[in-house]
Amino acid sequence: MDFELSETQRAFQDSVRGFAERHLAEGALARAHDERFPWDIAKLMAEVGLFGIMVPEEDGGAGGTLMDAVLAMEQIAYVCPRSADVLQAGNFGAFRTFAEYATPYQKERFFTKLLKGETIAAVGMTEPEAGSALTELTSNCVPDGNGYRLNGGKVFTSNTEDAEVFLVYCRFGPGTDGIGSVLVERGMEGFRLGQPSRYMNGETWCALYFDNVFIPPEMVLLKEGGFRKQVAGFNVERAGNTTRALALGEYCFRQAKAHAETRVQFGKPLMEFQGLQWKFAEMRVALDAAQLLLYRAATRAGGGLPDAQDVAIAKYACNQAGWMAANESMQVMGGTGYSQDMLIEYCVRKTRGWMIAGGSLEMMKNRIAEGVFGRHFNQRPPRAPKS
Repeated sequence: MDFELSETQRAFQDSVRGFAERHLAEGALARAHDERFPWDIAKLMAEVGLFGIMVPEEDGGAGGTLMDAVLAMEQIAYVCPRSADVLQAGNFGAFRTFAEYATPYQKERFFTKLLKGETIAAVGMTEPEAGSALTELTSNCVPDGNGYRLNGGKVFTSNTEDAEVFLVYCRFGPGTDGIGSVLVERGMEGFRLGQPSRYMNGETWCALYFDNVFIPPEMVLLKEGGFRKQVAGFNVERAGNTTRALALGEYCFRQAKAHAETRVQFGKPLMEFQGLQWKFAEMRVALDAAQLLLYRAATRAGGGLPDAQDVAIAKYACNQAGWMAANESMQVMGGTGYSQDMLIEYCVRKTRGWMIAGGSLEMMKNRIAEGVFGRHFNQRPPRAPKS
C-alpha cells in the first residue's frame, strides 16, 4: 500500500499551488468578504484548465480523476479559501452531475459557457418539507403535450443569484422511483426567485418558485428512475464539500502555527506552552486521519463516481476535523483570530456550515451504519394500515 502521491500528482499539485500563489494570494481576504461571485477568478481558472478536471476530453474537459480535483481544491484553499468555492462550481456539485448524465444536446447548449467560467449551474434539491428526507419532495412534473409542467419550489439552493441554469430534482410519479430532474433556465416563464436570505457564513440564497413552468423534452435530464443516478452524482458534490472543509481546517492550522511560533507572551513564544502544544497535536492527528479517508474515497473512485460509503465516512471525518481545526486555531490566535482582519473567523463559519450542507453529520452516520450492517434502515414511522 503506497501512501505517497505519484510524480505526476506531485507535479500537478505544485502547478496548482504556483497558480494560487501568483493569482489568488493577493486579495484573498477581500475576496472572502465580497458578496459578489468572483467571476474574474472563475474565468482565470477556466483558462488554465482548472474547470472540468473530471470531464472527459471529448466533452472539453481535462479527462482527470476525482483525486486530481481533490488535490487542486486543497492547493487553492490553502492560499485563498473563497476561491475554493469557485473551483467547486467548476468541477463538483451541479457541474459534475450534469456532465455525467446530460444529453449531447444539453452538453452542447450549456457546457461551453460552464467550462469557460462564464456561468455556473445550481442544484435545486431541498424543499421546506424535504431536507434530509429528500425523497419526500413534492415539486412535480406532469405531462403537457410533448413536454411537462413543473410546479413547486426549493430552498437553500447555493449560487441562486449567479446561476443561469438550475438542475431541479422533481417528481414524475410516486415513490423514490418517480423522482428525476430537469434543467430550468433563468428567465423561463413561471420561474422566479424569492428575496435573498443570508447564511451565517455570509453567502446568500433565494427560494426558487416554479409556477406551471413548461419543460420541453430536451430539458429533461433524468426521468423516472433517475434518483439513484442523481444521488450517485451528488456524492461528487459531497467530496467537494469534504475537501473544502478539510482544506480550510488545514489553512487555519498553518496560520495558527505561524502565530504560535512568533507571538510572545510571558517572555516566550506561545508554542512553548504545553496546553497549546496539545491543541496542535490533536489538530494534526485529526487532519491527517481525515485526509487519508478522503484520499481513499477519491482514489477508489478512479475516473468514475465515488462509493457512497467511502464518501460518507470521509465527509463525517473531514467535516469534524476541519471545524475543530478552524475553531481551535481561532482559540490559539485569540482576538487576532476572531477579527475579520484574518480569515480564521471566516473559515470557522464556512466549516460549520458544511457539517449541515451536502448531507448532515447525522445523515452521514446513518449511511455509515447501513454500510456496517449491510442493510437499509427506514427512518420513517410505520404507515397506518389502510382501513
